[in-house]
Amino acid sequence: MTALKFWRGMSRGYDRLLMIVLIVILLIVCYCMYDNYWVYSHTIDDSILKYKPTAQGYVPSESPISDDMAAWLTIDGTNIDYPVMQSTDNIKYLNTDPYGGYSLSGSIFLDSRNSPEFTDRYSVIYGHHMEYGKMFGAIDDFLDEDYLSAHSTGELIIGKDARKVYKLRVFAAMRASARSEEVFDVLKGGDPEYISSHADVKISEPEGRIVALTTCAGSDQVSRIAVFCYIIE
Repeated sequence: MTALKFWRGMSRGYDRLLMIVLIVILLIVCYCMYDNYWVYSHTIDDSILKYKPTAQGYVPSESPISDDMAAWLTIDGTNIDYPVMQSTDNIKYLNTDPYGGYSLSGSIFLDSRNSPEFTDRYSVIYGHHMEYGKMFGAIDDFLDEDYLSAHSTGELIIGKDARKVYKLRVFAAMRASARSEEVFDVLKGGDPEYISSHADVKISEPEGRIVALTTCAGSDQVSRIAVFCYIIE
């Protein structure tokens, strides 16, 4: 009888322990779901478009976007329609929104070594790979030739005052390593021959200064996707 009571007690203790473990797992799952929702809900939303300068000369008054805004990037027919920020390093806008506030989704931003006027031979723009196609979350769609061909035009408006406007032509896309100097070094990269020979998809050759749009691809910390445009002079 004593042994039976012992095993019944052990069974009740095991049941309690199992219940505690399941509750902890449920709480972790709930937290992860909330965390994903919070990050997504704090991603730059469409309301920022009211502060977009236009090629026709419209400049929003009293825009709350930081003066670090170098340009506004639009790729026609996609969700890519964002201000491009730039700091003195490539860290700040990983977790800072265009208004200057803290944000896990950060901003679209230009490499700190590039000219904010986009006069360099090669410029690199970074953005997080967010869920639901936000930020640069749908940039991997450009690895499909049909998609790239159907979304090959865009616009780059320079400065908050829209002092210059460039048309963009998307011409290639590739998977690359974050360690690739040919893609991520703004001084050594951007060689048209390298892009042509390594591109997963290419529909034309560049005819002007090249701008690369880049984002993460996977969880291995080094895989990237790069989409290449050239500026139409």
